[in-house]
Amino acid sequence: MRWALADGWTITRRDLAHWGARPGQFAVTLLFPVLITLMFGYLFGGGLNVPGGDYRSYLMPGMFTMTMLFGLETTFAAVAADARRGITDRFRSLPMASSAVVSGRAAADLLASALTLAVLMACGLAVGWRPEAGPGAAPAAVGLLLWLRFSLLWLGIYLGLRATGPEAVATVQILVWPVAFLSGVLVSPATMPGWLGALAEWNPLSATAAAARELFGNPGWESGSVAAEYGPALAVAWPALLTAVFFPLSVRAFRRLNR
Repeated sequence: MRWALADGWTITRRDLAHWGARPGQFAVTLLFPVLITLMFGYLFGGGLNVPGGDYRSYLMPGMFTMTMLFGLETTFAAVAADARRGITDRFRSLPMASSAVVSGRAAADLLASALTLAVLMACGLAVGWRPEAGPGAAPAAVGLLLWLRFSLLWLGIYLGLRATGPEAVATVQILVWPVAFLSGVLVSPATMPGWLGALAEWNPLSATAAAARELFGNPGWESGSVAAEYGPALAVAWPALLTAVFFPLSVRAFRRLNR
């Protein structure tokens, strides 16, 4: 276990060093969610009414959640690029724990996501968003957001290891947006057609967004559905399920790569 942690930390430092060598690219990664937030908050927010508050207060927890999903693209692209360039094969030839490559990648991306979340929260404070609940609730909301990101890391790593070519990166980047929009991050599922709203309510992003709004004390829409009633519990259960499925699959895919 000690050697696996040490190997994983070596991979984490390697990935962090790559970001330090490309500060412009990393800055774009940090600021892109800010741009999306300003677009939705100011271009579209004026036409949307939220019961019990303004749209930007409703939007920010949803944007925090959506940003956790956007990180999947970064993880997927980086893992796929390493596999395509043969770097992953070199790691497999070294005397190191097989889980270290995927766990090290996950740790580095989770740190980057925490920084992105901090930047986006600062943007929210600048445009008038405020966490209205008590001081102990906000850290719990941040914990749920990073818990979602942690689970999506393993999905991104698994898909990156299984990618067959550069076109797979474009496919994932395209599909991320429908998954994000078909949820409660931007609007209430109750405003959608019945069957579409049901799909949106059971989207894992909806559970995390709803739980974050509740913990931050921000407004949300009531729907009375089972998914809405048990939103906080689902915000814990969905990422746990994703992690339980894709963590072992990621390790297995790494071990079998190019065998």
